Amino acid sequence: MTKLTLHPDRLFPADPGTRDIARRLYAGVKDLPIISPHGHTDPAWFAGNESFADPAQLLIVPDHYVFRMLYSQGVPLEALGVPRADGGAVETDSRAIWRIFAENYHLFRGTPSRMWLDWVFAEVFGMEEILSADNADAYFDSIDAALRTDAFRPRALFERFNIELLATTEGPLDPLDHHRAIRASGWQGRVITTYRPDPVVDPEYEGFAANVARFGELTGEDVSHWAGYLRAHETRRAYFREAGATATDHGHPTARTADLPRAEAEALYARVTGGSVTPADAELFRAQMLTEMARMSLSDGMTLQIHPGVHRNHNPGLMQGFGRDKGADIPTATEYVQALKPLLDRFGNEAGLTIILFTLDEDSYSRELAPLAGHYPALRIGPPWWFHDSPEGMRRFREAVTETAGFYNTVGFNDDTRAFLSIPARHDVARRMDCAFLARLVAEHRLPEDEAAAVAHALSYDLAKQAYRL
Repeated sequence: MTKLTLHPDRLFPADPGTRDIARRLYAGVKDLPIISPHGHTDPAWFAGNESFADPAQLLIVPDHYVFRMLYSQGVPLEALGVPRADGGAVETDSRAIWRIFAENYHLFRGTPSRMWLDWVFAEVFGMEEILSADNADAYFDSIDAALRTDAFRPRALFERFNIELLATTEGPLDPLDHHRAIRASGWQGRVITTYRPDPVVDPEYEGFAANVARFGELTGEDVSHWAGYLRAHETRRAYFREAGATATDHGHPTARTADLPRAEAEALYARVTGGSVTPADAELFRAQMLTEMARMSLSDGMTLQIHPGVHRNHNPGLMQGFGRDKGADIPTATEYVQALKPLLDRFGNEAGLTIILFTLDEDSYSRELAPLAGHYPALRIGPPWWFHDSPEGMRRFREAVTETAGFYNTVGFNDDTRAFLSIPARHDVARRMDCAFLARLVAEHRLPEDEAAAVAHALSYDLAKQAYRL
């Protein structure tokens, strides 16, 4: 068995002098509360505060980072217990699922998932050996026993992880019952929602017409026409704000925006809700809706997040068999300068508006995003996202954007995860990498150490609170 060790200097520079600076900077931020302003954890966990089912159901079945890697090496999703869309048979023995994971744990060497998982195993569950086929059952039994205790219920872990705020993400048709239950429970943990209207904004989303009809019913608005549809969004946004929401989120294929004359927008809406949607009309409608959402954000104060540039559900077999979000989403090249211009022409100079831009196209960092955010008061650059939520991705991000946008046109870190137990691990990686980057600036006499300490604090805590109006 190989000993599981989390080295205290992991991710810090190899040069001894620079490493000492990084250690000092990290000491000032490592224990700051966690602000998790954008994620996909299940609010039902905190509403019911029930024990997690077992190690496999907590750490493997819902985590697309995990089953994506295993699937790429020929492990069927059915063998990992991932539910089929048609209700077909999948593995239900959690110990068998865990054994497959343990036998293949070597596949995660060098990946962020391995770093996060080792942190969870060592720091949360006290494991002392690296997971393998030989200790799979011992691991399972130890973690399973811990999950049956009160100390490992969701609220207790939330408090143990020093989470000050956690935002989940819900669709526009969600009744937000779990968020109401959390508030009614008297528990002091702050869990808020985020408005993600894609099912009623994207005409190519499955069930779009039915979704829009239900949207009208929920809001009491006549969505048969453009004005009523926009009022429905305003009504629903207010409903989400009552549940604590301070932000909206939009996962569009591109960053394209539009600012159509009213008559053209009305005609476009009639076409996309009329039952026959062309790809061009779908793209134009999504583009128009980003501008409409910016207008609404300027009015109600909600931060607007744009997550473009993903070919979602790239594998049609997995999409048909298992549904959305099953690890087959692929980054695409994304253009921002011309795509955002209609929205920026109208709202880019509004200092009271916050639009956070994310990307999976790293080439756009220095060429487009940093110059845009380094000029327009409404724009901020989101942290490295998804495939780039990694030590190397974080380093490339800081190197690419800082010289043009600085630190204060970025928004700190968000973990964007469904894997609750990985949240503190991910934030720790971000804090270490930011301190490593800042230490280099200090060592090269480009930044005084006291200023670097102030920046480290801002990146770890302050900027997220500011950007998300917390």
